Amino acid sequence: MKAFIDEFLNYLSVERGLARNTLLAYRRDLEKYIEYLSQKSIKASNQVSREHVSNFMFDLKKHDMSATSICRNLAAVKMFHRFLVRENLAKEDPTTLVDTPKLWTRIPSVLTQAEIESMIAAASGKKAQQVRDQAILEIFYASGLRVSELADLKTTSINYDVGFVRAVGKGSKERIIPLGKKAREALQKYLLKARPQLLKSQANDVLFLSRLGKKISRQSLWAVIKFYARKANIKKTIKPHTLRHTFATHLLEHGADLRSVQEMLGHADISTTQIYTHVDKERLKKVHKQFHPRS
Repeated sequence: MKAFIDEFLNYLSVERGLARNTLLAYRRDLEKYIEYLSQKSIKASNQVSREHVSNFMFDLKKHDMSATSICRNLAAVKMFHRFLVRENLAKEDPTTLVDTPKLWTRIPSVLTQAEIESMIAAASGKKAQQVRDQAILEIFYASGLRVSELADLKTTSINYDVGFVRAVGKGSKERIIPLGKKAREALQKYLLKARPQLLKSQANDVLFLSRLGKKISRQSLWAVIKFYARKANIKKTIKPHTLRHTFATHLLEHGADLRSVQEMLGHADISTTQIYTHVDKERLKKVHKQFHPRS
């Protein structure tokens, strides 16, 4: 089966238009799955039973994998087996009766307005990397972009006159997100003062550059977020999507409608965006408990 992974991923890329990061995750998931089957002396898809697939899921759970990750693994395995059947590379699909594990609702960790402002202020300074980092934090908070989307921004992705950023998200879907005054000011300062220093006379249309003048990596952007969270003395657990969660939550707290937030986040299904309504409800419960005389 391992020989068919490349064919399957090529199909997902061409026919389904899945993003590169999604394809990489599916490759890892399928290689893990096939390695598990090989340990059970199973080499061909026609040898795989429903019990084997279920046991693989239990094995992932035994290794403390989250329900979200297990569901993604199962999605990859199901699509792979359906692909094999459709291409006449297998006779039956053993995943047809395998249930998806129930997901529990997790309230995403978000920052308060004071915390995000202290993070941005922590990046203040005249050095090129400080100016760049402050612009990065301002853009993250102003747009709710994914880390990979921000890394892929070009200098032409920003329209300063109208005030928006053009992002390319999952499935190569393009969306337009408004940018506030603070973010635009931080970006213009970066483009005028810091980017030319980082560029080092090279030709590069990528918006945010590393200290070597190359495209900044997702790992470096993640390091920037963690560094300034520590510098701002924020004790909360910070994850790559924390600023994205914060962006969405603060919009809803200040009266934005769910459909608009969905569009700005680039969610295909509004049910994905609805997690942020749970965040707002939790906040309201805390306010009620703190201030209602009979709570």
